[in-house]
Amino acid sequence: MARTRNLVTIERVAEILGEDVEWLIDIAIELEPEDGCLTVFGPAEQCFYAFTEDGVENLKELIQIHRTGH
Repeated sequence: MARTRNLVTIERVAEILGEDVEWLIDIAIELEPEDGCLTVFGPAEQCFYAFTEDGVENLKELIQIHRTGH
């Protein structure tokens, strides 16, 4: 199994996919760390989502599910 070396922020994923960041945040809540979605905590209780390559693919699948209902 290859190790993940890079993460992409949810803001960058939204930019790449042409999606609204807030909508993606609502969807990303359904993903777990094993799905490739990580929560990163910064100073002053700031947090954001970051994705592995697999996480981006899993998020794309969730987008499709939310758009089509299946």
